Amino acid sequence: MNTGASTILTRRAWLGGVASLAAVAAAGCTSTARVPLIEAADAPPQPPAFPDEVVAMYRGMPEERFPIPPADLERLDARYVRAVVEYPTDERLGTVIVDTAQRYLYHVLPSGMATRYGVGIGRSGFAWSGRAHIAYKREWPVWTPPSDMIEREPRLEKWRYGHPPGIDNPLGARALYIHQGNRDTLYRIHGTSEAWTIGQAVSSGCVRLLHQDVIHLHDNVQPGSAIVVMSDNNRGAEV
Repeated sequence: MNTGASTILTRRAWLGGVASLAAVAAAGCTSTARVPLIEAADAPPQPPAFPDEVVAMYRGMPEERFPIPPADLERLDARYVRAVVEYPTDERLGTVIVDTAQRYLYHVLPSGMATRYGVGIGRSGFAWSGRAHIAYKREWPVWTPPSDMIEREPRLEKWRYGHPPGIDNPLGARALYIHQGNRDTLYRIHGTSEAWTIGQAVSSGCVRLLHQDVIHLHDNVQPGSAIVVMSDNNRGAEV
């Protein structure tokens, strides 16, 4: 990304304010894209696609409250592996920047560097952009589907008062809660085990990272940090 104006967003890009954000986010943080077909069992073995340090980065995490299996690297595009990269920006240290066009999340570090993560983003009709802040963060959060989502999908009625934490919870191992002012936007940055969704527009507006990546981000982002969500339509716009 470029410095200066390329990372400054317009408040008008916030899609009509918190009210419209809530309406868009009301569908929750679930996926709708199809899972790619699994290769035939008798396919010839493929050489490892990732070096040992990447395999170690995405190892299983049995020490977690709910054990996390290794990430399915066979379904992860190599460009979305976590990395520390050069990232000159005028944004403050600690800012979280989501580049929806490139499917990356950057956590700004000192000296023009950033930790870069691959992400899945909101599908068509659920995309959003603008400025807000990370109000708080949770380990193994409870997920509560909005009422209008339950109306569309009655099977979710059993979770009206909250889906308990666990590996099958739609928010996964960690969640960062995004607010604008004192209002909850209903958007989250959260974990997933669905490696095939990283780099895709599949969610209902939330930003998803692999469990191993969202744990790393959670451990390094401070509550109150700014978050900037960019799109091609608002690059270079003025506040």
